[in-house]
Amino acid sequence: MTGGARGEEPASGALPRRGRIAYIALGWFFFALGAIGAVLPVVPTTPFMLLALWAFSRGSDRFHHWLYHHRIFGPPLQRFRRDRVVPRWAKAFALSSMAASVAWVAIVSRPPWYGFVAMGAVVLAGALYVTRFPSRTR
Repeated sequence: MTGGARGEEPASGALPRRGRIAYIALGWFFFALGAIGAVLPVVPTTPFMLLALWAFSRGSDRFHHWLYHHRIFGPPLQRFRRDRVVPRWAKAFALSSMAASVAWVAIVSRPPWYGFVAMGAVVLAGALYVTRFPSRTR
């Protein structure tokens, strides 16, 4: 079974029990966010599922295998792992969703400046991460 980032095998057996439990909990947290993103248009799905897959690869071979072969969430994860590509439409959607989220928070909730700066930094990091991948297979 293949697992962790960059093609290495899942290493769930190498961690102490508490570490595995922490990764499993983190995996379920990211999975929940991704599942929410599947029904809410502003929340992304695949990045959270990729994070869930990574966390499961560290904490549980069984959960990793389940998510990687899931009938709905599995194919995008498998495509990303195989091709390491983020399609142009997905980048545009991700970036516009991030911009809309920042604008909505700025207008509706009017956070303190440091909260807005923190949110901006997180969104910028996400934008840089998404745009670093090619848009097409070579």
